[in-house]
This record gives sequence, C-alpha cells and structure tokens, in this order.
Amino acid sequence: MISVIVPVYNERDNVMPFYQELLSVFHALKAEYEIIYVDDGSRDGTGENLLRLQQLNPSVKVFQFRRNLGKSAALNLGFKQARGSIIFTMDGDLQDDPKEIPRFVAKLAEGYDLVSGWKRVRRDPFGKRFPSRIFNWLVRKLTGVPVHDSNCGFKAYRTQAIKDLNLYGELHRYIPSLVHWKGYRVGEIVVHHRSRKFGKSKYGFSRLIKGFLDLLTIRYIMTFKNRPMHFFGTLGIASIVSGTVLGLVLAYLSLIEHIIIVRPLLFLALLLIIVGIQLFSTGLLGEMIAQLREKDESYIKDALLPSRK
Repeated sequence: MISVIVPVYNERDNVMPFYQELLSVFHALKAEYEIIYVDDGSRDGTGENLLRLQQLNPSVKVFQFRRNLGKSAALNLGFKQARGSIIFTMDGDLQDDPKEIPRFVAKLAEGYDLVSGWKRVRRDPFGKRFPSRIFNWLVRKLTGVPVHDSNCGFKAYRTQAIKDLNLYGELHRYIPSLVHWKGYRVGEIVVHHRSRKFGKSKYGFSRLIKGFLDLLTIRYIMTFKNRPMHFFGTLGIASIVSGTVLGLVLAYLSLIEHIIIVRPLLFLALLLIIVGIQLFSTGLLGEMIAQLREKDESYIKDALLPSRK
C-alpha cells in the first residue's frame, strides 16, 4: 500500500483538483492506496470539502485540528496514522505534481529509505526562492546531508525510516537530516514544480528565524545527543582555563609587579570560572540523562538492519 499524507491549511479550491490528479496516478499504477489529509485549522471551508471526499472514497482519511498547529504537527499525526509500506508527503496547493510518484517509487527501489524532491526550477516569487537557497546551503554545510531542497514537501519514505520520528516546531524542514542521522539512506530526484493557481502562500519571514533556530537544534542533536559532555564539557573547560589564566596574570601583576588591578578584569576571571563549572555540571547531567535513555536500548534497535535469511 502507498500512503499519501497531505497537510492542508486554507486550500479550499485546491482540494478537488489535487484529489483527482492523485486518483488518476493510482489508477494507472493499479496500486492500493490511502490518502491522509490533515486539516491544520483551516477557516475557509477546506475541512468541509475534505469531509465530502471522505464520504465518497473510503480510502480517504481526514483529520482536523481545531487550530493551526503547524506543518510538523500535521506530518507527525499523518506518520502515526499511515499504514502503507511506502509513505509520501505532498503539499496540497497543486504545486507538487502527482505524476512524479512513479519516479519516487523507482528511486526507492534502488535501495534508498527516503527520497526527497528537488525543485530545481521553482515556480515561486524571488522573495521566496532566494532565502530558500541560502537556507538550504546552510543546512547542507551544517548537517553534511547533500540534499539541495531539504524543505521540499514532496518526499517518499519507507515506513521504517520515519518510525518514532518526533517532529515539532519547524523540524519538518530537516527530515532528511534526521533520517540520515539515524543511519538510513537518503536520495534525491529533480521534480516538476508548478505555479500556484489558487490560494495564498503560507510562507513568512518569521519562519526563517524559527527555521534557523531549529537548524542549530538539529546540528546539536546530530553531533552531541549521545555525548553531551563533549559539548558542554569542552565549553566548560575552555571557560575555566580562560578564567584561571586571567586570574593568575592579575595575581602576578598585583603581587610581583605591584600594578593596580582593574576590578572588572578580576570579576571577569571569577565569572569565567563559575560559568565553566556550571557548563561542566550541565555536561555531567546530560550524560546521566543519556545513560538513562540507553537502558531501554531502543536506539540500538533503530540502528539494526533487518535480519536476512
């Protein structure tokens, strides 16, 4: 079975055309399917249109949030409800072309666990394209995952790759990085991107700031999640050493050279030592939490490849 998860927010006029395009693709593939719509608190009648589709087709499932929770929450719910061995995520604004689905399936068959779409020719305004290019460049540099368009909503997954994937905030932008960090193979194909016909884009400048902060979170998780002492301990030692050296220099100047000490420098030395001790203590607490997490050994199970006979 193929599951398609479609988060929508105020896309009333796009619901029926998108559904009809999906149906034509699945009929051509002769594949069993389910379409999971997650209405993220729409206020324009989108929910009513989706419920009509659910009544017409038992393969359509509709879930509705009372208010707008964001795309990560919508995808999180969709992943938990999906029953297919192959799972697609697509935006419901008609900019993703359902005819690309067979190409994703073929790419997964090459041994990939996640295939991300790359909108090489993007039909969006410059004010949306340019920040996206900079953002994707930063993601590639900080995560080391060579995906050109990490935030592309058109993706295909094997079920095991997104099992226990916990999305919140703007983390949906970094699904390829999260999946890669868990040890799965991530691929990419160029997809046809279409101009928006109906509705308005939900893109805003505030998402750039939130996305950048979440990027720092991803970088920390990928590097130090299982060894927090390496992060906090390194900063703590550097702070303690800096404070101690500065204190010794001030002591030498005061006791040997009889030079009047500038009081702010003494306070700075003490502050560096105190902050260093706090960072070191935070690292120890982080290690204790990591040890408790390791007891259930679920992270080991996630890293195991399926057994072969």
